[in-house]
Amino acid sequence: MANSEKPTRTVSSYDETFDVVVVGYGYAGGISALEAAQHGARVLLIEKSSVPGGISICSYGAVRSAGDRSLAYKYLNLTNGGRTGDDVVRALSDGMCEMEDYVRHLAKANDAEITTTEEYGKTGANYPMSGSETFYHTTVVSVPNFRASAFYPSANGAPGGPMLFKMVEDNIASCGTKITIRMQTEALRLISEGTEPEVTGVTIRNGNGVSRIRATKGVVLACGGFEGNANMREQFWEGKPILPCAAARNTGDGIRMAQDMGADIWHMWHFHGAYGFKHVDPTYPYAIRVKRLPDWIPGREATANVKMAWILLDRSGRRFMNEYQPYTQDTAHRQLHYFDPTIQDYPRIPGFFLCDENGRKLYPLGRPTSNDPDVYYEWSDDNMKEVENGILKKANTLAELAQMLGGDPAAIEASVARWSAQCAAGADSDFGRPSGTMTPVSTPPFYGARMWPVCSNTQGGPVHDGKQRIIDAYGEPIPNLFSAGEMGSAFGHLYLSGGNIAECFITGRIAGKNAARAS
Repeated sequence: MANSEKPTRTVSSYDETFDVVVVGYGYAGGISALEAAQHGARVLLIEKSSVPGGISICSYGAVRSAGDRSLAYKYLNLTNGGRTGDDVVRALSDGMCEMEDYVRHLAKANDAEITTTEEYGKTGANYPMSGSETFYHTTVVSVPNFRASAFYPSANGAPGGPMLFKMVEDNIASCGTKITIRMQTEALRLISEGTEPEVTGVTIRNGNGVSRIRATKGVVLACGGFEGNANMREQFWEGKPILPCAAARNTGDGIRMAQDMGADIWHMWHFHGAYGFKHVDPTYPYAIRVKRLPDWIPGREATANVKMAWILLDRSGRRFMNEYQPYTQDTAHRQLHYFDPTIQDYPRIPGFFLCDENGRKLYPLGRPTSNDPDVYYEWSDDNMKEVENGILKKANTLAELAQMLGGDPAAIEASVARWSAQCAAGADSDFGRPSGTMTPVSTPPFYGARMWPVCSNTQGGPVHDGKQRIIDAYGEPIPNLFSAGEMGSAFGHLYLSGGNIAECFITGRIAGKNAARAS
């Protein structure tokens, strides 16, 4: 097939044949390929990028685990707000109860050292809902002879993600020729023979051109979400603009391919994210999230005792939210989406980030994240590089800073004065930020930046059942088509820290096994 030829859903011949084709090589795709191979399938694993890992490799690598199936089900059912099928929630809760043993099994491939937060008495989920107490994290803490910068130089995230990915990669390597890996290979369209939408293969494109791959048993779509697709972000989300902090290549390819086969979609509105900065370099493609600070559980505000250096103001200069929410890196972006009908605009997009000299000295205020061979940015420890390059504005007075940001000096001065008075009183009477996180903005020089809602990763995509079969608009499974990972995630209301990582492993295991048995 010529490069200029538009790929169609129906073909008369194929260029190659495999049992299972897996699209996307992050945690979900890697585990799908591994599981399919272990169930006897010859697997083709393709990845659009020149580097493996997706955004999985940027994670903390803490795999959410659980000790009791019924408690895990109760909690997950509540946090998904009734938007997720019962069989899907049960598959996720059952899988989390198997995660520690499964991760320890995978660790045998390279003698990785595994630990759990349960060992240190740190259990519980993000919110005090029924079943919370059963959850904990399983984490890779070391891999012999491994240095992330040597193996994955493009991965800019937390240290645990690369170690966990190395463990997955070493298990795949142990499968030998059962798994064929092709990088810089893009899936274009699913193939279906005849009049019924039964998946028989996939059209791909790489440096060798366009080719058609037959999948005699099944195709697993594990190619992530749509955070890199500006049009989809604008169509499915309320606020505008909302910026991605990673994954420019997650452009919704799998979602569109599944829709082409009649797939229903869900959770398109839901994404995991916070708020963050824009780089001053227009060629840098990502927003930069604010530093992640420890989560806290509602009802236990006294445990929230890490100082958050900043406050947020809207463009009128007024504070509008609790900046330190229980799980700031998940829900904090939601407050910025407010549309004011009187001004016909989003007054908090962008908003203003403010801190003082004492806050500037506390820690790096931003945390870049990416797995991109084309860009890499390290935030400075003292934040002064960001002052020099213009990400952070510096001024001797709040009035001067307000002018730099484009805000009203009097309103900003009044808001900061009110905040500092509340810090002195030890209580945020406006928005209930825990007192242990409060610190005044009173010591010059002052620092500020425009602040944007930021997406870490999307949860929306094709509907699937507990067997990871993609479901059509009439509630029927599409033959031989499966999903894994965040492409159509189970999380439809509130996120669970480490939940997508566990979901990648759980759904990858289910999808890979069932794809190997399909047809």
